[in-house]
Amino acid sequence: MNSLVQSSLIVLFCSCSFMMNATSAKDIFVGQRVAGQTPLEAVDHSDWDRMLQKYVDQNGQVNYTAWRQSRADQAALAQYLNRLSLGKPAGSSKAGQLAFWINAYNAVTVRGILDVYPTTSIRNHTAKLVGYNIWKNLYLFVDGQKHSLDSIEHKILRKMNEPRIHFAIVCASIGCPRLMNNAYLPATIDRQLHINAVDFFSRPQNLQFQSASNTLQLSSLLSWFQSDFGADQGAMLRNIQQWITDPNAKQAAASGRAPVQFLDYDWNLNDQKSIRR
Repeated sequence: MNSLVQSSLIVLFCSCSFMMNATSAKDIFVGQRVAGQTPLEAVDHSDWDRMLQKYVDQNGQVNYTAWRQSRADQAALAQYLNRLSLGKPAGSSKAGQLAFWINAYNAVTVRGILDVYPTTSIRNHTAKLVGYNIWKNLYLFVDGQKHSLDSIEHKILRKMNEPRIHFAIVCASIGCPRLMNNAYLPATIDRQLHINAVDFFSRPQNLQFQSASNTLQLSSLLSWFQSDFGADQGAMLRNIQQWITDPNAKQAAASGRAPVQFLDYDWNLNDQKSIRR
């Protein structure tokens, strides 16, 4: 075999191997593939609420160790995801859709972390080219359709023109907004979103104000999703000022002209065990 043919075969083999590996990520499905029966505003979230109160503290940190060790509550989480599969989005109210899909995003994320726990970060499970990506390969069935975490966030929730969803959906990281230890409910969704938005900007990891330079240092979330809060940076600042309680930072944001810097995002797992260290 001459060197040219041998080189061509090596290139062909490597190309085929790459294509096989690139498509070999194993999709994971949760819930059940059935037709929806229940309007989203009528879905029962009480089991999810109970588990949040049991395993999530006031700062949104999760006791993954205890949750992973509880077969009963792992089964309860699976049953809750099965219940979400019975939701019927068509004709549901906006409040019902918001509460349903925020809870769904958070519950599927917790399920995904429990599947790979112990781990130190969700980013350990977000392969870009080859392998499993929790945001793209973990699917929840709802009304017979599969929804990844990415599609829930970008194709459903962001399309609802409610920027506060970014203070409610939690990607299992310290840099995320806190995971509320109550389920979101249609009757209380507006108040819950407001509470978590205010809480978000009360935390130094998300907002710091440098009075000497009148500079706002903000979570990178506001950089990644600026367009959801306004057409430009000034509009974004004027929008978020309603959730800022620090008077000087609020005034700077309300002006729409304050310099902005974006804080580093902490991708470490929102794990009570690591926080206690």
